Amino acid sequence: MELPIRTRTELETMREAGRVVAAALAAAAAAAVPGAKLAHLDDIARTVLHEAGASSPFLGYQPSWAPSPFNGVLCLSPNEMVVHGRPSGRRVKEGDLLSIDAGAAVDGWHGDAAVTVHVGDPRPADAALRATAEEALAAGIAAAVLGATLADVGAAIDAVVRRDGYAHLLDHGGHGIGRSMHESPFVFNEPTPDGARHRLAAGNTIAIEPMVLRGDGRYRYKRDGWAVYAADGDRAVHVEHTVAVTDDGPLILTAA
Repeated sequence: MELPIRTRTELETMREAGRVVAAALAAAAAAAVPGAKLAHLDDIARTVLHEAGASSPFLGYQPSWAPSPFNGVLCLSPNEMVVHGRPSGRRVKEGDLLSIDAGAAVDGWHGDAAVTVHVGDPRPADAALRATAEEALAAGIAAAVLGATLADVGAAIDAVVRRDGYAHLLDHGGHGIGRSMHESPFVFNEPTPDGARHRLAAGNTIAIEPMVLRGDGRYRYKRDGWAVYAADGDRAVHVEHTVAVTDDGPLILTAA
């Protein structure tokens, strides 16, 4: 199946949105020190978006499964929380592992990326988990070349994760992105028959996002209906970039 092909001008606008995302993530990550409130990190990112003239696709977002609109411009997910944690008065502490996910829209075109950071000195096991997730993301991006399929992207991610003995967050993955933050197709973090149907061409744009767990990948939802956390309580890492397929190879639109 063919994915939408973006024009050069559209890709340039998505790159502008991606730079705003990168700036918001960098500012929030720098402020993620012991004692910082999650809500404070969100306020910092809001300022970055406002000063750049960008809007947030997260704030007020309410898909059909969500009981209430999302209340921030960042998803902030500490420790066993994998994705979609909401800003709150919770303070991060020394040794926490914090995933930060940000989006931005510029002139109707979107960027979406995530990083995971250590609060204070990292625990060796957390550093290893994060390193695997980042390597898996890099492998998935490197596989997003002309003529490849989304199954090839998923296989590249999966090979790194499985090699190191970790698991994927079940039922979750990346997505198409452009005029909307979430577009078809679903971008699996492992090879699937559906992924094999989607062949990549110059101008395609996708968000690639490994969600890597030390446990078995099973998950539960918090009572707020948003946050997804590891069912066994073990730690997780979420990393993501928005990527364009080009004649010269993958282009990371959310690079700093």
